[in-house]
Amino acid sequence: MQIVWFKRDLRVFDNEAFTRACDKGLILPLYIFEEELWQQTSMSIKHYRFLEESLNDLNNNLEKLGQNLIIEKGNCIDIFKKYKDKFDVKTVWSHQETWNNFARIRNAKLSNWFVSNNIIWLEVPQNGVIRNLKTRDGWAKKWNIRMNNSLFSPIKKLEKISKKKYKIPSCKELGLKEEKNNNFIIGGREEGLKLLNTFLYYSGKNYCLEMSSPISAINSCSKLSSHISFGNLSIKEIYQAANKRILELKSNSFKDNKSWIRSIKSFTKRLHWHCHFIQKLEDDPKIEFNNMHKLFDGIREEHFNEKYFIAWKNGLTGYPFLDACMRALRANGWINFRMRAMLMSFASYHLWLHWKQCAEYLATLFIDFEPGIHYSQSQMQSGTTGINSIRIYNPIKQGKDHDPNGIFIRKWVPELVNIPDSHIHTPWLSKVELKDYPAPLVDEKIARNEASRKIYKIRNSKKFKEQSKNIYLKHGSRKINLKNKNISKKINKIKQLSFF
Repeated sequence: MQIVWFKRDLRVFDNEAFTRACDKGLILPLYIFEEELWQQTSMSIKHYRFLEESLNDLNNNLEKLGQNLIIEKGNCIDIFKKYKDKFDVKTVWSHQETWNNFARIRNAKLSNWFVSNNIIWLEVPQNGVIRNLKTRDGWAKKWNIRMNNSLFSPIKKLEKISKKKYKIPSCKELGLKEEKNNNFIIGGREEGLKLLNTFLYYSGKNYCLEMSSPISAINSCSKLSSHISFGNLSIKEIYQAANKRILELKSNSFKDNKSWIRSIKSFTKRLHWHCHFIQKLEDDPKIEFNNMHKLFDGIREEHFNEKYFIAWKNGLTGYPFLDACMRALRANGWINFRMRAMLMSFASYHLWLHWKQCAEYLATLFIDFEPGIHYSQSQMQSGTTGINSIRIYNPIKQGKDHDPNGIFIRKWVPELVNIPDSHIHTPWLSKVELKDYPAPLVDEKIARNEASRKIYKIRNSKKFKEQSKNIYLKHGSRKINLKNKNISKKINKIKQLSFF
């Protein structure tokens, strides 16, 4: 008998581990709630609710096939020992996992236990991330090959092996604080497919133009990132659906086809970049904790201002657009990427907070938390990668660019409802008395210039470039072999990116 261990691949369609296991014989579908995982500082009730909805959907699909999803709570080794003794399990199937440090340590222990107990653990790739990658040269080509491989269809029927009823442990059982939660994104494959169809056929036409503003992005972005992170849909099926849509658009001559095609192509590029960033964590797990470029070690650690951190977390920095973005994120569990970048940039540069604490807090808010993307991006927006251009977002300018009339601000910062448009981005300059909203924590220009001075002092040092070259060789995205190429020029051209 075989176990299919579901983790962040909560679907039966295009699930290679599930389909291949079914082809080999009897299977038991299993999901394990690990208390230690839910005690990690990056986990929250937002993730639990989305997971709950996703598991319910998965269970419904499995029940239609004949066997419900088996839910267990506890240590993985203890759970697998239990099923080994009960069903004489010989093989465990799952997808390869690039996640956090907890998962990496758990997988190493589990692998040793499987070997010592004569259980074969078959892990198959789930996305474009390549395990034991020797070089980034040609990675893009390999990604394209994977994305164009055939989709896996599930078998029609499962034999019922276990009569254990489907039941998800409560928040309390997992040590999570029960609190009101209004996730903007609903979990489950059915919901994910609805979002995909809506984006490709109705809402995505102006994706390229509208993804930057939190006002327009909420309608124009796909909002699929959470479904990808939890595996309700596979990257491959989304990529192929998008390309199918492009072919449909090219086959007719409607006036708005160019906008549609441009937007969907842009979207597929972000699917590529999704895997690109996870590959960084796969190749170098230390970036979850350590600066990619070692010359940045120690520049922020001793200067961490707890008062600034609390104000930033609560959307009380005194900068209306920034605070509105943080409050919207806290409420919805999602905000567009440009605003995510601004939140981290402001914390890292203007407030001079270390990226690690800020990243852990943001992880609890992002329903789509994906460690490989999250920690890479946190470092990118903090200037510690050594291979990305420095971008210090001015929250006043960003507000004027993306919320010129203060519509978004007034929705999320109601304290400013009576501030005129002329001062909605700088209420401290208004004649209106501010009773419930704070003055700016820092002077934007002074803080920005001081941060820039500190960062460029390091970047202009003699030791900086050599280490940056090594980082780029390991992590830089490229289609060509960099041998005999000017790496420095490549590094200088790297841009910031948007996601979904």
